[in-house]
Amino acid sequence: MSQLNPTLITFMFYIMAMIGIGLYAYKATTNFDDYILGGRSLGSVVTALSAGASDMSGWLLMGLPGAIYLSGLSEAWIAIGLIIGAWLNWLLVAGRLRVHTEVQHNALTLPDYFTSRFGDSKKVLRIISAVVILIFFAIYCASGMVAGARLFESLFGWNYTTALWIGAIATISYVCIGGFLAISWTDTFQAGLMIFALLLAPIMTYIAIGDNAAHVGAIVESVRPHANNLISDLSTVAILSSMAWGLGYFGQPHILVRFMAADSVKSIPAARRIGMTWMILCLGGAVAVGYIGIAYFHANPALSAMVTANPETIFMELTKILFNPWVAGVILAAILAAVMSTLSCQLLVCSSTLTEDIYKAFIRKNASQNELVWVGRLMVIAIAILAILLALNPNSKVLGLVAYAWAGFGAAFGPLIILSLFWRRMTINGAIAGMVVGAVTVIVWKNTMAATGIYEIIPGFILATISIIVFSLLSKAPSKDVTARFDQANDLYEKEMQELKAGK
Repeated sequence: MSQLNPTLITFMFYIMAMIGIGLYAYKATTNFDDYILGGRSLGSVVTALSAGASDMSGWLLMGLPGAIYLSGLSEAWIAIGLIIGAWLNWLLVAGRLRVHTEVQHNALTLPDYFTSRFGDSKKVLRIISAVVILIFFAIYCASGMVAGARLFESLFGWNYTTALWIGAIATISYVCIGGFLAISWTDTFQAGLMIFALLLAPIMTYIAIGDNAAHVGAIVESVRPHANNLISDLSTVAILSSMAWGLGYFGQPHILVRFMAADSVKSIPAARRIGMTWMILCLGGAVAVGYIGIAYFHANPALSAMVTANPETIFMELTKILFNPWVAGVILAAILAAVMSTLSCQLLVCSSTLTEDIYKAFIRKNASQNELVWVGRLMVIAIAILAILLALNPNSKVLGLVAYAWAGFGAAFGPLIILSLFWRRMTINGAIAGMVVGAVTVIVWKNTMAATGIYEIIPGFILATISIIVFSLLSKAPSKDVTARFDQANDLYEKEMQELKAGK
């Protein structure tokens, strides 16, 4: 039996397990609310881990360890920014969004929430936000499928197209069958697999270094001068631009939808503690893999050819070298888990947007719940096929847009989400202006001002915030119905938080 056979068997078992969870979730899905939001029934653990898994894609196990291996700890600023941003998102947005979306006519999607929150009878906000979501997520989905295909291609030597279809069909299956519940339950399992891999791999690498393990820091410094310096030669702009990734959290639909699906506001504080602990440990493990890997491959240069050619393979190479093939299969499945967990929720967000915000809003206003569920499933397949077509050419220029898709969502939706939850006076004109200015600024800045070194989310977020405030103050105050719903949601949130503090 070749070394890769146990790994292949483990991967196939893993994929079948995910599809099995999808079939189980199918029985619990009785209406469209269940299909795209799980009936708002997620407890603290599932809310926390599914939010984390849907956030962290293959970048966590490939991109970040590779960057640390290549440049040292100065590459960790993005991770620091993400931790701060995620914590603030849990603290400021999660509970309030859970209450506001329910009070706002039980909004099931972000466009649905914006429409109700600002009394958008002409549905302008619904259309603009739906278009933003579909454009950026089609690209995101294509990127995820490419990552999954590259993983299969690298590990098993499969043809790229074959690898692409196998990974895509596996993900499509459990999303299409089980919907949101399937994604949330599989994300919880996948989050456990990811943290297991990221904690075990650096420990085993450290042990494998042997007698020199106690001097890892000195070895790393000798191999990569300044690798221990968190600042290194970075400018203030470079550090702030890296940390600014954290701003993106406030506007990511696939993460925000997890907050909307929590069973109650009272689950959020516990979910925040669980989610942040998971995130810090995973990011710390990813950094440790890249860092300790420098010392390991310095001590074993004969094994370093693959990592030297492509630093992003460091996690895979260390796993194949240090672990029994069967154990390696389980650990390497964590990469697939990272890819599938993010891809699956992106597919569902696109599907729910097409179904709730276009089909139901403009085509079939009186569609039955069963009809909407099946339309949602068809939309998953449609978006997936589009993503596959985009991913058939892994070098397609459209995939370069992924670099600022995170910034696009963060700037277009982030200020809009935050101010809509905290500012009673915000108007529909402000919301439209903020969304458009945020998205356009990111795209224009990326294509004209990239040489400045300033991450495009910074000007996008700032200008979107200013636009919301200015256009809201210049326009007529919101109607009594709009402010009444805001006050109702605000009062309900405060009441539930007081009950939580009182132990009720």
